[in-house]
Amino acid sequence: MSPKIQAIRGMEDLLPEAAPLWERLEDACRAVFRQYGYRNMRTPIVEPTALFVRGIGEVTDIVEKEMYVFDDRNRESLALRPEATAGIVRAAIEHNLLYNGPMRVWTAGPMFRYERPQKGRQRQFHQFDVEALGYEGPDVDAEQIVMLARLWKAIGLQLGDAPSGTGSKTLELHINSIGDAADRKAHRAKLIAYFERHASILDEDAKRRLHTNPLRILDSKNPVMQAMIEDAPMLIEELGEAARAHFEELERLLGIAGIAYKVNPRIVRGLDYYNRTVFEFISPAVGAQSTIAGGGRYDALFEQLGGKPTPACGFAFGIERVILAMQAAGAKAHAAPDVFLVHAGEVALERAWRAAEALRERFSVVLGPGGSIKSQMKRADASGAPFAVIIGDDEARANHVTVKSMRSGDQQTTDLTSAIAFISKINA
Repeated sequence: MSPKIQAIRGMEDLLPEAAPLWERLEDACRAVFRQYGYRNMRTPIVEPTALFVRGIGEVTDIVEKEMYVFDDRNRESLALRPEATAGIVRAAIEHNLLYNGPMRVWTAGPMFRYERPQKGRQRQFHQFDVEALGYEGPDVDAEQIVMLARLWKAIGLQLGDAPSGTGSKTLELHINSIGDAADRKAHRAKLIAYFERHASILDEDAKRRLHTNPLRILDSKNPVMQAMIEDAPMLIEELGEAARAHFEELERLLGIAGIAYKVNPRIVRGLDYYNRTVFEFISPAVGAQSTIAGGGRYDALFEQLGGKPTPACGFAFGIERVILAMQAAGAKAHAAPDVFLVHAGEVALERAWRAAEALRERFSVVLGPGGSIKSQMKRADASGAPFAVIIGDDEARANHVTVKSMRSGDQQTTDLTSAIAFISKINA
């Protein structure tokens, strides 16, 4: 016997038993994004490595440590996409998508990062990614946050302002502004001077980034450095006039929408393309990696990737992490069919096939495998279907079916049209 071949570490199978929650989330996303005018687009999972080096930034964990990079047969360096925004911007530039004006888009699919597999984050993970391309005002920043709040409600998650560490399952919204390029340049010198005074506390990653990207140090999760990071100079206190006005208007709009939030000056996000607004939704239910969604503005990315200056804002969330939050909140989803069709007898088989197709115009239907009615009724019960439709030879000859409620045990024998009306009424 040949040895078994197993999945690659960090790349998991989604089995049918786990799929219903994913489907509930995916259906909710499509519905909510459509309500706000976002359209679907899809980009390749393999892109030129240079796209992510230029877009995400060379001095980031993703580019330095986590990307799956390989040379193809033409010795071109390619990468499995670690995130979706750079690919969407590349496609927008390549196909001149904004020729007729700004565009709202979303995509979904697998992303890849080589890191230690952990709760809610595998090496192949899945994201929904949403982008508003060509919009410069804080209204679109607020719109995306409000849209996420609507999505959380649709999938059974609650957004509030419960203090961290209280054990609450409530999601928290944290927002910040990292200003414009000039703001960050002025702040950079202060950060370097501050971190140099605390050089003995810096870990190796922080020392390496001190003079290349000191803002990334603020994103460190090293517990030894947290107290020192908390006392570091805060960029939000040194914003220029334009960035300050943008952030204040964002706060005003969130207030109008009734969205609870916390200003968190330490949020910088892990990608270099961000500017001005950054935000995260935090869930205490998903473990140490508690951010389930995050995003913000990236007004310089189009130019970095060879396009014209174009403002933009977007966010992404990991499906696996959101599923963990849904499970913690007790969200349910079922994949049971509406009807399990039981048939027994040679005459009944032909009638059952026709009845199944007629029923499928309105319901999801599983056609039983045949055999005894008793064994099939056990299968019907195990399937979770609320109704069994039974066709034996007697029913087939009389052009009738028997409908049984699997919950109450009540049943009636009638014609198929009346059976469909009965099931529809009970299911309504």
